[in-house]
Amino acid sequence: MIAAIGVLALLTILPGPDMAVITKVAIADGRAAASRAALGIVTGLAAWGVLTALGLAAIQAASAEAYALVKVAGAAYLVVLGVQTVLRRRNADDTAGVRVTRDSFRTGLTSNLLNPKIAVFYTSLLPQLVPEGAPETPTIALLVAIHIAMGVGWLNLYALVLQSVRTVLQRPAVRRTLDVVTGTILVAFGVRVATE
Repeated sequence: MIAAIGVLALLTILPGPDMAVITKVAIADGRAAASRAALGIVTGLAAWGVLTALGLAAIQAASAEAYALVKVAGAAYLVVLGVQTVLRRRNADDTAGVRVTRDSFRTGLTSNLLNPKIAVFYTSLLPQLVPEGAPETPTIALLVAIHIAMGVGWLNLYALVLQSVRTVLQRPAVRRTLDVVTGTILVAFGVRVATE
């Protein structure tokens, strides 16, 4: 079980679309919005976990057409998020920040639900992490719960670090550079998802 937790920890901390989304939201709207995005991301993990337990994610992962559909939708979503980030102009209207904060949960959830790699990971790797002799479905559910807990902790810690330097990151020149870098990374992840 320790090896399984190590694999999940590695998966959690490796940079990917989830961290890019948290970066985008934390810099734009602060830690509270980033926490909501993190909650959306782990809600997506929970959904994939339930689908895996029910066997639906295995069907999606085994079907080339279903996988391609989720892959293209996920890639398109990441590209759109990236382009929006690159083109974003700060709005002096405070209500814009409220709208984005409210939407940050949905941003995190959508980016995770449209990530077909989670379905493949959960259906192909999680069963291999179940210790010999342990009941498969309850152990997979436990591993998903551990992965969710790690995700909540890691993404919120990352958002807290970003919050601590947010005043520097909010400077117009730094902000423009970060918008371009973060947006480009999101687009790159989208292109990578589409072409893999």
